[in-house]
Amino acid sequence: MSFFAYKDNALHAEDVPLSAIAEAVGTPVHVYSAAALRHAADAFRSALRTLPAARFAFAVKANPNSAVLRLLAGRGFGADIVSGGELRRALDSGMAPAGIVFSGVGKTDRELSDALDANIGQFNLELEEEGRVLSRLAYVRGRRAPAVLRVNPDVDAGTHAKISTGRRENKFGVSIADAADIYDRLGRLDGLHLHGLALHIGSQLSDLAPLEAAYRRVGELILELRARGHVITRVDLGGGLGIPYREEDHIPSLTDYAAMVARVTAQWNVGLTFEPGRIIAGLAGVLMTRVIWVKPGTAAPFVIVDAAMNDLARPAMYGAYHRFAAVQPSGETMVANLAGPVCETGDTFGTNQEIDRVARGDLAVFHATGAYGASMASSYNCRPLSPQVLVDGGRFEVVGERAIPTERAA
Repeated sequence: MSFFAYKDNALHAEDVPLSAIAEAVGTPVHVYSAAALRHAADAFRSALRTLPAARFAFAVKANPNSAVLRLLAGRGFGADIVSGGELRRALDSGMAPAGIVFSGVGKTDRELSDALDANIGQFNLELEEEGRVLSRLAYVRGRRAPAVLRVNPDVDAGTHAKISTGRRENKFGVSIADAADIYDRLGRLDGLHLHGLALHIGSQLSDLAPLEAAYRRVGELILELRARGHVITRVDLGGGLGIPYREEDHIPSLTDYAAMVARVTAQWNVGLTFEPGRIIAGLAGVLMTRVIWVKPGTAAPFVIVDAAMNDLARPAMYGAYHRFAAVQPSGETMVANLAGPVCETGDTFGTNQEIDRVARGDLAVFHATGAYGASMASSYNCRPLSPQVLVDGGRFEVVGERAIPTERAA
């Protein structure tokens, strides 16, 4: 189901023509559909509703916009955070502290302390020393920090190398071969309530087999830990399910994912935590842009748009594809290179792509930018951060202002 569709040959977000947003707000602009977010959030929860004591923590890194987080909090989601800034954003957006999971390999003492003082529900420990530091910080507060140990199962997720997190050469988690001994030592600390495990093997996964392999390795570790006398009550299965950026992309269904999880975890006797991000927000957003020039090229023309790599970094970072479409297509197509105005050759969204024919001044969109679009933005070349707009039915509001980079006076 798409919430960005053509009506009378004009692309709409729900019931709002995108041209109306461009006229009111300017371009480039990130546009989100509230209905798409609700649909994706409800579909995820519904697919996994029969799993034991399931909890859902939205990966804030995918889209930290406060309006998005408030909407998801209203659909029963907590937050998966990786920084003190994301902690504050989640709390300010109304997400319950008990529903916040603090992941991330580089938590500072200050961030750990702030999260303890906020009474968050779970710390995902990435190394043994982190557990010892957290224990000390909790102990002086008369507390026991709720924690699980993140393990690295050494499973190749089969995704892009820069978003693969579960191989032994990756920086995340502790080696699954060392996990039981580390768990023994951390489990004795007075300031920790260590009660489970966590894993996450990568993002934009298109195959359930690596996930199943990783989950099975964790299942074996649960048995070993219980044999050593540990009480294991929760396992955080992470996130990573992909979305179709291209029409031909094959992505596992939520039904198939839920069936696999139920089958693999049937004997675990634990509550499960899920950290979806892209699958909730990715298809709920587009980046609208305006064509500045159609510049002749050697093999194909360059369509130069006012959006750039600072608005949407994924193509420059990962060679990622985002479908480009005219807001008011003529029905004709062209083969072109898509590029932004930033002074980098890498500021390119695609080469030799067949796209809707566009001309100077035309509006167009990059699809599926609701996750890792605005959240990865920068002000490179002193370009302003683009505004963000949330559409709900026939209404829209600016939920993130255009921000001009400023320099603090000496």
